[in-house]
Amino acid sequence: MNEHVVKKIKQWVFKANNDLKTARDEMNTSQPATDTVCFHAQQCVEKLLKAFLTSSNLHAGRTHNLVKLVEMCKTVDKEFDYLYTLNVAGLNEYAIDVRYPDDFYIPEIDEAKSAIETAEKVTAFVLRKLEEKGIKL
Repeated sequence: MNEHVVKKIKQWVFKANNDLKTARDEMNTSQPATDTVCFHAQQCVEKLLKAFLTSSNLHAGRTHNLVKLVEMCKTVDKEFDYLYTLNVAGLNEYAIDVRYPDDFYIPEIDEAKSAIETAEKVTAFVLRKLEEKGIKL
């Protein structure tokens, strides 16, 4: 794998880690902005999936649709089907719905905690898959 591709993968992972950190940090405040927590959990997963796709020479484009991204990942590695058991598809609503007043929605605390847990599990899974490909992060 060429140096430019590895650099791009590392950038995706770096940004994903920052999204997860932001979600966790906000969750630890006295009155967490749960819409922000859920948004960053979704963003973390999106960026990790794009990191894996980049490692496979696939370009996802500017989609936020996690189902589409998982399906693309499954063309390379069928084990990505596991992400559906984590309810990754449920994070899709946080990419758009919580960001705009037209679709105003504020998740409950338990929902935000669950979104973080999903992002953490996806992080562990995708990082393992990248390591299996020989990518040192």
